[in-house]
Amino acid sequence: MKKIVALLGLLALLTVSRTHAQSMGSEYRTAIGAKFWPGALTIKHFIKDDAALEGIAYFWEHGFRFTGLYEFHGDINSAPGLKWYVGPGAHIGWYNNGYWYHDHYYDDGAASFGIDGVLGLDYKFRGAPIAMSLDINPYFEFLHHPYANVWGGLGIKFTF
Repeated sequence: MKKIVALLGLLALLTVSRTHAQSMGSEYRTAIGAKFWPGALTIKHFIKDDAALEGIAYFWEHGFRFTGLYEFHGDINSAPGLKWYVGPGAHIGWYNNGYWYHDHYYDDGAASFGIDGVLGLDYKFRGAPIAMSLDINPYFEFLHHPYANVWGGLGIKFTF
């Protein structure tokens, strides 16, 4: 994991030097970064002015999960650089060791699959290639023992 984070940091530093004028303002097209709770790597790309695709690779003590989200973004008029976002998605993952959750045991190598949602705020710092986000990600797990839960957290991203 340390090698992945180091490689991501190097990639971000290299792209900062190639940042175009749009990402230095209060808007951006693509962002790569980290999310905390649980630990994750994230990439977001706007496909329209008000819609983005986001991929999140979560690493946690009981496994790995990849979540894909389609996000609708809207401006908050009184706060330049600040946007709200909401959207649907799905996840797939694997447990890497035995895990108990609500009286159900997940074996090593057990798969995880479900639907996700997201609700959050995204702030792009004007004049810097940095964006931060704060969100909640409710999800419903389908496999093995169906249940609902929520993840989310603070994201810090380099924009370009």
